[in-house]
Amino acid sequence: MLGFFRSFLKSRLGVILALVFLALIALAFAGADITGSRFGGVAGGDRAASVGGDRIGIGDLGKTVTRAFEAERQQTPTLTMKDFLEQGALDDALSGMVDRTAMLEWGKKYGIVASSRLIDSEIAKIPAFQGPDGKFSQTTYKQLIAQRGLTEAGVRNDIGQGLVARQILVPAGFGATMPRDAAMRYAAQIKERRDGVIATIPSLAFAPKQPATDQQLDAFYKANLGRYRQPERRTVRYAFLDEAALKNVPAPTDGEVAERYKLNAATYAASETRTVTQVIVPTEAAARALAAEVGGGKAIEAAAKEKGLGATKLPDLTRDALSSQASDAVAAAVFAAAQGQVAAPARSPIGWHVIRVDAIARKPGKTLDQAKAEIVTAMTLEKRRAALTDMSAKIEQQFENGTSLADVAKSMGLTVQTTAPLLATGQVFGKPAEKAPADIAPLLSAAFSMEREGEPQISEVPGSTKFALFDVGEITEAAPAPLAQIKDVVARDYAADQGSAQAKIASDKIMAALAKGTSLADALKALGVALPAPQAVNMERQQLAAAGGRVPAPLALMFSMAKKTSKRLEAPGKQGWFIVTLNDIIPGQVAANDPMLPTIQRELGAAAGRELADELRTAIRNEIGVKRNETAIAALRKQLTGGQ
Repeated sequence: MLGFFRSFLKSRLGVILALVFLALIALAFAGADITGSRFGGVAGGDRAASVGGDRIGIGDLGKTVTRAFEAERQQTPTLTMKDFLEQGALDDALSGMVDRTAMLEWGKKYGIVASSRLIDSEIAKIPAFQGPDGKFSQTTYKQLIAQRGLTEAGVRNDIGQGLVARQILVPAGFGATMPRDAAMRYAAQIKERRDGVIATIPSLAFAPKQPATDQQLDAFYKANLGRYRQPERRTVRYAFLDEAALKNVPAPTDGEVAERYKLNAATYAASETRTVTQVIVPTEAAARALAAEVGGGKAIEAAAKEKGLGATKLPDLTRDALSSQASDAVAAAVFAAAQGQVAAPARSPIGWHVIRVDAIARKPGKTLDQAKAEIVTAMTLEKRRAALTDMSAKIEQQFENGTSLADVAKSMGLTVQTTAPLLATGQVFGKPAEKAPADIAPLLSAAFSMEREGEPQISEVPGSTKFALFDVGEITEAAPAPLAQIKDVVARDYAADQGSAQAKIASDKIMAALAKGTSLADALKALGVALPAPQAVNMERQQLAAAGGRVPAPLALMFSMAKKTSKRLEAPGKQGWFIVTLNDIIPGQVAANDPMLPTIQRELGAAAGRELADELRTAIRNEIGVKRNETAIAALRKQLTGGQ
């Protein structure tokens, strides 16, 4: 509902990076290819910035930008590093790194740190480090960071920075509220209605009456080749390898089942989970006062709401999970309370917790015989998965030795399919409504990075248990479409181009007439040219917000104009002009009990909290002191783009 205002209420990217840094680390480990630094020897030194007594290396900055670029390319395969940097990615990355480093320095100064145990708990929660049993695997952890060229100390330092940032910034914006009167003003603006008219002056209405000659079209086509450039497209040949290709995979033995049961004894032991409702407050006094109210019979949700706070329901928590999310003290208090009671207030790194125990679920343990069936099922899947992975590794070796996709597929009884010509976005060339098959969509980035046809690869299909064997069948380079294929399009563009100058003159006449008090209808009629009928507009501002970023330019202009005024706007590609006239602005009316008010008040409160956190971040940066090495940053920018 407040989408229209969020663009100017959001805080800067540095705060967001600090708050979600742990999530980014998890994503990086889950899917990114983090490699060693390729940024040594950058002119200007190896320091991108000095932050207090610490420094940010130019190599670390380069790796951060490269990882972000590769992640963005997963969503936008046609993105180039040059375009990425022009969007401010380098400055955003450096700003985030500076903020985290500054907060770490500031935290040390005032005793705010991330303990080794807290860092351990965060590492254990990253899915990529979990073994087949769903629990943290030290072996998997070490293998992954080694594969990605990272050190354990570096990983722990990054996660520690994120934890310190969270401890500092979250309390700064916690519990921020927006007065109801202010929310009503914003709500009234959202409901504001505007009444006006939009007239279109198309260039084609003023185009020459005689069709263009072949010579004119050819000259226009050659002068505007970039307009008719068709993107690169490729066909992809592929086949899928799944468990149907497996033979003679041995079943788990009784000894293997017993060993798995022993390794996961905690999983099969009796357990207890609790569903709770919690409110976090900044001080012990506030926590005890809130606990007393709830203990006296008031609902925790109502008591929290009266104080401008929110109550959160947390289902099925184990003691270890609650200890990891909050603290040992909080977990101990909650698991000491009876169902329906309020636990004694306890503290975590982000504040004081007031928690009501809503439900207690106790699960009995399982003996080996009781757990055997599910263990056999899980181990069977693991064995088949391992066999499939081994088979994929052998296929990869065959590809490296020069065996073609067709030969490998034939030897394994697989069927090779070929897509229609595809764009890097996954759309079928010439058919925007059609897309590549969903199973191969994740492979397009690799397919469009191949330098030539017939170089097969094998890749796991995300979200499945199968592998894709694929290569590029045919590459058609980006080039202008032949004139013969698009002659009608070129003729229309030529006509619009020829008529655009006259359309501009016509729009000048209309604007002059409107300035003298002539009505829009009369001004259009005076041109003596058949034009589209003007379009009346009567709509609320919230309808623009609902459209997101797809608001037509003339409508956006109307909602920025003063009452009783007219403005002119050029259409893209010399297609003509829009004349926008705003007749009236009807202020929005909001009742005191309007159901949208609580939502607006809550979202504005969250925005105010982000602003407070942003102010604290800026103050910390100023206190610690930051000095950028612009020479080294410029050199890195040039190196990342290859000097473009």
